Amino acid sequence: MKTLPRALMSLLLGLLLMSIPGALGANAGLVARITDKGLEYAAKEGLLALQRKLHKITLPDLDGDFKIPPIGRGHYEFHSLDIRSCELRGSTLKPLPDHGLSLSISDSSIQVHGRWKARKSFVKLQGSFDLQVKGITIFVNLQLGSEASGRPMAMASSCNSYISEVEVDFSGHVELLLKLFRNQIESKFKRILEDKICEMIEKLVTSNLQPYLQTLPVTAEIDSLINVDYSLVDAPRATAQELDVMFKGEIFNRHRHSPVAFRPSDLSLPEDHSQMVYFAISDYVFNTASLVYHQSGYMNFSVTDNMIPPDSLIRLTTKSFRAFAPRIARLYPNMNMELQGGVISAPMLNFSPGNLSLVPQMEIEGFVILPSSVRESVFRLGVTTNVTATLTFNTSKITGFLDPGKVQVEVKESKVGVFNVELLEGFLNYYMLNSLYPEANEKLTQGFPLPLLKRIQLYDLVLQIHKGFLFLGANVQYVRA
Repeated sequence: MKTLPRALMSLLLGLLLMSIPGALGANAGLVARITDKGLEYAAKEGLLALQRKLHKITLPDLDGDFKIPPIGRGHYEFHSLDIRSCELRGSTLKPLPDHGLSLSISDSSIQVHGRWKARKSFVKLQGSFDLQVKGITIFVNLQLGSEASGRPMAMASSCNSYISEVEVDFSGHVELLLKLFRNQIESKFKRILEDKICEMIEKLVTSNLQPYLQTLPVTAEIDSLINVDYSLVDAPRATAQELDVMFKGEIFNRHRHSPVAFRPSDLSLPEDHSQMVYFAISDYVFNTASLVYHQSGYMNFSVTDNMIPPDSLIRLTTKSFRAFAPRIARLYPNMNMELQGGVISAPMLNFSPGNLSLVPQMEIEGFVILPSSVRESVFRLGVTTNVTATLTFNTSKITGFLDPGKVQVEVKESKVGVFNVELLEGFLNYYMLNSLYPEANEKLTQGFPLPLLKRIQLYDLVLQIHKGFLFLGANVQYVRA
């Protein structure tokens, strides 16, 4: 009975796979909420990235003319500017309602070392200098949105930087340089650095942050039949304390994408801010997977005797099947049999507080294979069972475990007389416990990778089952390359 295990296992794998960051909004199947704690961590990591980038920026040479009576006119030049240290000490990242995020950096400093030279007629002076830039404050607004492709996007909509103090220490002819450059150069350095900092941040958003957001795929493959749609259904939504990002979360046939007849219900997330991020996965996600599998015929099966293990005491023959229907062996002596069945309708995954269950309803039709190779229908059974699922997830994958309830059999039609229903239920229970579910659970324990942004890992994991959705909480760690 290999076809049935594979069909049910594919369905359950699809159902258990979809713990994916998502968002709150119209027609959103997935909800990802970044809390103030998560934004605080993002600000910390962003500060470290910005600090590393500041160390690498190239400052332009400065030159100009001076005029100081009674010395007259001359020319100066500052070159070979090198940032020796950069300390960005304080940062905050807050939601900016109806826009995106607001980043502020304060109490920061930069030290620059370089060379100087000055010329007046035939007199040339040169030496080195150290520049102390203190009290740097930066304000950046990040506008968040979604591209036409459904991928997230970010841009720096505004940037302002302020420097409270600039001090230049010269080597060489100090007395002359103090008079020539102290007032002119310090203010010029201040203006250039303020512009350069914002220019660098805007480039960093374009060249680093935006490509990083592209590492979240619009679609991802689950198996040979289905993909999941991760596209954003709206721009990320910022409120006073959190950031919500909206994903479609629809499972679709990768070979033939058909419209879904139902929409996800509105999600109301618990007000919890103890973790950095929360994921809410609507029952819509799982049920679109069930619908695709059902429409594609993956929940249908056919079983013949050559598919039964050789050491099985029960064969698909009329002689063996007389234990369940005594008259079948007399009416059809020494003939092979075939079972055909399938799930009547796409089974819906049910969410209730603390419980995740599935109630597939199947219909099995039994055939006798006559000497002429013609199949003759002899009975029709209705089969139902309750299946509970346990989900776990770790830093990179989600796994599951299935616990089946007892099979219940109803004889809907019989041309071979009375059935021993209790014995038949016992046989089906034995088969499922010892063949179907161990095979499925072995596959589920292998797990599948979660579709996370690159270099993101989760820890301090919490999983809750609410009415209509799964609620996952986690703290986040960014693993540097």
